[in-house]
Amino acid sequence: MRILLTGGAGCIGSHLAERLIEAGHHIICLDNLITGSVKNVEHLSENERFKFIKHDVTEYISVEGEIDYVLHLASPASPVDYLNYPIKTLKVGSLGTHNSLGVAKEHGAKFLLASTSEVYGDPLVNPQPETYWGNVNPIGPRGVYDEAKRFAEAITLAYHRVHGIDAKIARIFNTYGERMRRCDGRVVPNFIDQALKDVPLTVYGDGSQTRSFCYISDTVGGLVKLMGSDINEPVNLGNPNEMSVLAFAQKVKELTGSKSEIVFEDLPVNDPKVRRPDITKAKKELIWEPKVALEEGLKNTIEWFRKNYPG
Repeated sequence: MRILLTGGAGCIGSHLAERLIEAGHHIICLDNLITGSVKNVEHLSENERFKFIKHDVTEYISVEGEIDYVLHLASPASPVDYLNYPIKTLKVGSLGTHNSLGVAKEHGAKFLLASTSEVYGDPLVNPQPETYWGNVNPIGPRGVYDEAKRFAEAITLAYHRVHGIDAKIARIFNTYGERMRRCDGRVVPNFIDQALKDVPLTVYGDGSQTRSFCYISDTVGGLVKLMGSDINEPVNLGNPNEMSVLAFAQKVKELTGSKSEIVFEDLPVNDPKVRRPDITKAKKELIWEPKVALEEGLKNTIEWFRKNYPG
């Protein structure tokens, strides 16, 4: 297939591009590089099946030739980014999704939206199934990301119903792995970076809030399976093995051999108390579930951080 991939220079996007090129597909990667990096895809630059275009998808998208699939991954995805770029985050979820759907409609292509577990907000249900409508504060600081993705889901399914686009929605839970940025602001790169520097690991609140961590290769595998499915409703992609943030900090300390102490700071506004996917639907309909154990994935990620962020 010839595939348009927005946000392809980000962590997940670059790994997905790699996997699809290995499978023989052609990738046109669009990224404005606000949070992505050319370094993530430079190893693909000499491949004849890969093309990078610096472009902001909130502006009109024009692609020559046939397009078989549009994968819309473009968006700031960490608290640091969407709090720094609140309006751009809202625009990429609305205008960017609209423009990407327009390309799919024009070319008769299939469409996949990379949504997020953040559509569930600070959930009152645990684990979170796709049928749960969420508990989101639309005017809080996190609301710019949560509502951008909720709107993106709404317009995606509107295009499916009105224009007949074969659209997929992946609700991606905490994903980690190589190519995360040290300044990302999320718990995995934060703790690894702090641990490797032997500076205090910053835990917000008392650390009892939970997260579930899915290694990048598992998330990409789920996205590829969803691409080839007949599903048009949202599907959770994540690891259902839940653990507290404090326990995770201790695990990072153990695997890095760090001398860092753990310090506690105030919990950010609207920070979710729990986060765990119900992946019954993915297991049944995609025959997918995570395979990489947390310790294995963390060791790979830590080694990557050692090599790419020395000192």
